[in-house]
Amino acid sequence: MSAAHASLDRWWRSVRALDLEVALRAAVAAAVPLAILVAVGRVDWASYAAFGGMVAIFGRSEPYGTRLRTVTAAAAAQLGATGLGILLSASGAPLAVQAGALVLVVSAVIVGFNLLGVTPSTPLFAVFGLLVCAAQPVDDGTGWQRWGVAWAAAAFAWLLAMSGWLLRRLAGDRADRAFKPLPRRTPTRRRGHTDPRLWLNVAQNVLAALAAGGVALALGLGHPYWAVVSAIAVIPPARAAHTVSRAAHRVLGTLVGVAVTALVLWPDPSVWVLVGVVAVCQFAAEVLVTRHYGAALVFVTPMALVVAHLASPVPVAGLIGDRVLETALGAAAGVVAVLAARRFVEVVPMPPPTTATPSVGPRRP
Repeated sequence: MSAAHASLDRWWRSVRALDLEVALRAAVAAAVPLAILVAVGRVDWASYAAFGGMVAIFGRSEPYGTRLRTVTAAAAAQLGATGLGILLSASGAPLAVQAGALVLVVSAVIVGFNLLGVTPSTPLFAVFGLLVCAAQPVDDGTGWQRWGVAWAAAAFAWLLAMSGWLLRRLAGDRADRAFKPLPRRTPTRRRGHTDPRLWLNVAQNVLAALAAGGVALALGLGHPYWAVVSAIAVIPPARAAHTVSRAAHRVLGTLVGVAVTALVLWPDPSVWVLVGVVAVCQFAAEVLVTRHYGAALVFVTPMALVVAHLASPVPVAGLIGDRVLETALGAAAGVVAVLAARRFVEVVPMPPPTTATPSVGPRRP
């Protein structure tokens, strides 16, 4: 093999090591529904499309028998959460009812995802969808149409997530070289509900979310759901190590991401430029998220803020200020939950993990 050929082969191996496949489908799942909404003059419905499109980030590196289960469960969670959020908004539900819905979504998603072996098993995306949709005014009788946008975006994302099966079939013998291997066989946990660590994780998320949201509301901050989402983002999944580094990564990554957002929004670019920014940020975030959480947040933050700005334009300074304050508040609540749980685990030793039931599916399609 020549030196040039060897160098090219090393470069290709390094490219394959990146999660370019999931990043590309996540970017397409985010950009295409937004572009359609812009074209039909309903950019104010951007958030519904965004939450449906998040289905495409699930199933990373999973063979397609496993991925079918994962992305279907993720779609059910996203559509259930967004639909409930729309219902809360349309009915003018009081704060206590919204808090109860938050507890329900957090608990159901954590338990369901853990039993089904869904990765990532965090309720972050469903909670984000619930709270943003609940905060969006629905006073024009278009609740079903808004939910229909989420359904369409989720269906498109589901098809994208499963599209690699067909591409690998078409590639035939070249599939092993052209595509990244799919080694992750996430197991189901049929008796996972008997594991105390699962319920500890539910309690962590519920208490941190309610505390962060309550303080944000008491302080009169403009987007209290960001505090809730930030708190949940800090808390690791059940059975994972309880560290605080994720909180530090989130705050620092968000601060840099806020600066990037300011550079994007202050020149008041066209809506098509903003759609492109969302796609680029989604792509970069998915490439980086498994390597460095803080670096991924540099792109996640502009993506979230730009979608929020598309759906409901507000002064940029206020949008950015709320994001910084509420991220710090939510991260603090999450850190307290992490430290409390770590202390609890030290005082009351947890049993070993329950025996997992292997998922059924081929190692490679």
